[in-house]
Amino acid sequence: MLWQSWWIWVVAGLGIGILEVLVPGYIFLGFAAGAMAVGLLLAVGGPFAAWMAGSLPFTVLVFALASLLAWVLFRRVFGLRGGQVKLWERDINDD
Repeated sequence: MLWQSWWIWVVAGLGIGILEVLVPGYIFLGFAAGAMAVGLLLAVGGPFAAWMAGSLPFTVLVFALASLLAWVLFRRVFGLRGGQVKLWERDINDD
């Protein structure tokens, strides 16, 4: 199956990362990081990766949890900071 191959997840992560560049707003960045994380887990191997590769629902669950964790982390690091609201003191039409 294709979803068991680590390189499919890495290519999907790169594709979603490219999509993030085209669509602003950090919407797809968590999904790209989640796909890369699943690809890395499958590439490293081990008993967890074998168990994950044996079940599509479990692989999708790991992808969803990794994507959510990455999105929350990226949102915390790159998100809006407090006090970033621009207050206009003077309007351009006032003169």
